[in-house]
Amino acid sequence: MRRVSTAVVPAFALCCVALLSVSAGAQNPGGSADGKKMKNPVASSADSIKAGQAAFQKNCRFCHGADAKGNGPMAPEGTHPSNLTDDKWDRGSTDGEIFLVIRDGAGPKFEMKGYKSKMSETDIWNVVNYLRSVQAK
Repeated sequence: MRRVSTAVVPAFALCCVALLSVSAGAQNPGGSADGKKMKNPVASSADSIKAGQAAFQKNCRFCHGADAKGNGPMAPEGTHPSNLTDDKWDRGSTDGEIFLVIRDGAGPKFEMKGYKSKMSETDIWNVVNYLRSVQAK
């Protein structure tokens, strides 16, 4: 029994530290000072928007819906993914703040995981440009 506990306890502690470090980087409601300072290095163009739409459909539509209105079929039960087409952005409305939410996730609870391991920075900026193209004016 002692052997099992000496392996399980450190593994459990490592998992807890990993979860805390992931959620610590997640953006909370109200936005981000760092995000406000960021400038989008990818010009909004038809090609960027098309690439962003493809990345959105591959990674985001399951929770946010194919139309980005927050009505995805696989959103975790009890959650309400954001409508990304409206003019209300609780976690910040600058391109940099949107980029950070996609890259690092959204908190304070583990509401949305970040996509930095699944999408390149260019892909994320393309998604930002796509979301701007479907956002209410």
